[in-house]
Amino acid sequence: MLLQGKKLLITGVLRDSSIAFHVARLAQDQGAEVVLTSFGRTFRITESIARRLPRAAPVLELDVSNGEHLDTLSDRLGEHVDHLDGVLHSIGFAPQGAFHFMDADWDDVATAMHVSAFSLKSLTRAALPRMSSGGSVVGLTFDASYAWPVYDWMGVAKSAFESTNRYLARDLGPRGIRSNLVAAGPVATTAANSIPEFEQFAKWGEHAPLGWDVRDPRPPAMACVALLSDWFPATSGEIVHVDGGFHAMGF
Repeated sequence: MLLQGKKLLITGVLRDSSIAFHVARLAQDQGAEVVLTSFGRTFRITESIARRLPRAAPVLELDVSNGEHLDTLSDRLGEHVDHLDGVLHSIGFAPQGAFHFMDADWDDVATAMHVSAFSLKSLTRAALPRMSSGGSVVGLTFDASYAWPVYDWMGVAKSAFESTNRYLARDLGPRGIRSNLVAAGPVATTAANSIPEFEQFAKWGEHAPLGWDVRDPRPPAMACVALLSDWFPATSGEIVHVDGGFHAMGF
């Protein structure tokens, strides 16, 4: 069992179709104890979804743009686990205005950058008091090497997110803690519903050599579980593509 005895903090569980839900489910199957986060109107939804896991998991309130939530996270975690072995960052948000590149205003862009990029650092920093050598931080991204249709300022935020991962790898390395990302192909999650014309990505599988099913969140979830395990002890600052091979093809 890859995660026997591990204790993990998992963000982003909103529906049982979410990648984060499948990370939590697979992590429990592999022996881990998990704590989930949610906030605001989605908190009760996450509590309900948590009961669909193999073992019901506690849910902590955490808005990554709320300083008080971050400052108290370690103490609140201590009510459920005595330490952390891993953190999954599965958080992203941009106002609708941020999906119109030339017309977006700074307020919308700033929100996207704060929630979708800076939060990788702030979440990690908040969890660090519970982490020790051998720990792993894993985030989910959508390959920011390209200017995708309709993704606009969220794509820019993902570029910042990927850069943040590299700097985290630099600063966490001396503590023996790894930081890596999984670049997932498009998955029809709740977050995807906020992306205008997401259906454009439905043909992804036609160009991915291994094929791709936008309705299947399990492949990226499995990669996250692997990175949260001890099987990548010398890998940090990396972006692992789980997209059916799409990223390696030219068209």
